[in-house]
Amino acid sequence: MKIAVGGIHTECSTYSPVLMAVEDFRVLRGSDLLGAEYFNFLKADGVEHLPLLHARAVPGGPVSRVAYDAFKTEFLDLLKAALPIDGLYLAMHGAMNVEGMDDAEGDWIAAARAVVGPDVVVAASYDLHGNVSQKIIDQLDIFAGYRTAPHIDVRETMVRAWSMLVDALKTGKWPGVAWAPVPVLWPGERTSTEDEPAKALYTVLPEFDRRDGVLDANLMVGYVWADEPRATACAVVTASDKVAAAKAAEEIALSYWDAREDFRFGPVTGPLDAMLDIAEKTQTRPVILADSADNPTGGGVGDRADVLNALIARGFDGALIAGITDRPAVEACFAAGEGATLSLSIGGSLDPSSVPAKVNAKVLTLADSASAAERRAVVTIGGITVVLAARRRPYHNIADFTQLGLDPAAVRLLVVKSGYLSPELAPIANPNLMALTQGVVNQDIEGLVSNRRARPSFPFDRDFDYHPQARFSARWQD
Repeated sequence: MKIAVGGIHTECSTYSPVLMAVEDFRVLRGSDLLGAEYFNFLKADGVEHLPLLHARAVPGGPVSRVAYDAFKTEFLDLLKAALPIDGLYLAMHGAMNVEGMDDAEGDWIAAARAVVGPDVVVAASYDLHGNVSQKIIDQLDIFAGYRTAPHIDVRETMVRAWSMLVDALKTGKWPGVAWAPVPVLWPGERTSTEDEPAKALYTVLPEFDRRDGVLDANLMVGYVWADEPRATACAVVTASDKVAAAKAAEEIALSYWDAREDFRFGPVTGPLDAMLDIAEKTQTRPVILADSADNPTGGGVGDRADVLNALIARGFDGALIAGITDRPAVEACFAAGEGATLSLSIGGSLDPSSVPAKVNAKVLTLADSASAAERRAVVTIGGITVVLAARRRPYHNIADFTQLGLDPAAVRLLVVKSGYLSPELAPIANPNLMALTQGVVNQDIEGLVSNRRARPSFPFDRDFDYHPQARFSARWQD
């Protein structure tokens, strides 16, 4: 049996002015794909895996049409060259937006289905913040989505999708996919699976898996910062029995609808000034403050200096900000050298709507790279240390700091561009605060411009009724 493997994985805020280009993606091809950490489970007796192309990028603005077309063309050419195959596994995110296109994943998956034809089993794994459509479901035989946010089950989810695919090929019993859209759109920060009610909703999903005729049950939160028609929550079920699939999908969908009023932010949350007031009075350390609206892993630009400006205005001592994307500032630091003091404009290099910080900074550390786009600089501005990055990136792992000679646990205040904290930072937060800042992934979602979003949708609309109704993949014949 031959299974081809590939896909494209990113999350795109349609409110961001910064298009993603080819160079923003990490691309795995051929043997490099099979050797990558996320894909090294692709081993099974009697199965030959054919690695094609997998492109993955830190979330951001829409993907440029040029970049998308380049990846799609290469992927389809590789897929055609791999034929004949028995199965296709697609590792996707589900919230990609491409300029000038609706339903980018639907376009990608439908194009792949057109190449392989109707007799190939196609499986996909998704982020639970992905947006689903009927077009997507109609191409698939198997679907599995993350069940944790923060995402600690990425590999496990991929294994679920792949295992169902291998089993279908070995047994000759092909499953089908059913789904039930739910007109609710909350941000991930209010639907973390570490907090109620999401914790309970996701904890019961394995119980659905154990029902007769059901293979894999999923609750998709969707991605609220995509102003496009398919943006919605939904239940998606892979099953061998249509009746069981419909029942499970409708139950999961209704459970999310019934809980719609109960979702809250997990950490202490409020306006930036209020959170900084708490940080100034707190004696424990490190206080970790999330700059929620500029979070790169949620689609934020990552170049806003709002928190830096506020800390400077307060004369705050003992803060570490990691990080702010500003390639011109990084290049200026490299030109000046370690130990130099220089005038810098920090922030607003990508999104002109943000206000930069005009400062005198001392260059503490320069982290060089073979690529100028990967350079970083650490500067100090009075009692504030700032990590500057030439390329958009998060600082969510302890190694992100230690590589730069920084100890995130030792500072008085650590500021990260994040929503809910990563699994490595959350345990050291003492306490964890989240600031409702400005940016392209703003938590004030009811104030978002909604020109193309399907309506009614909660919480944008509140006075309407909902009754879940399962829909089936066009491939699932009676």
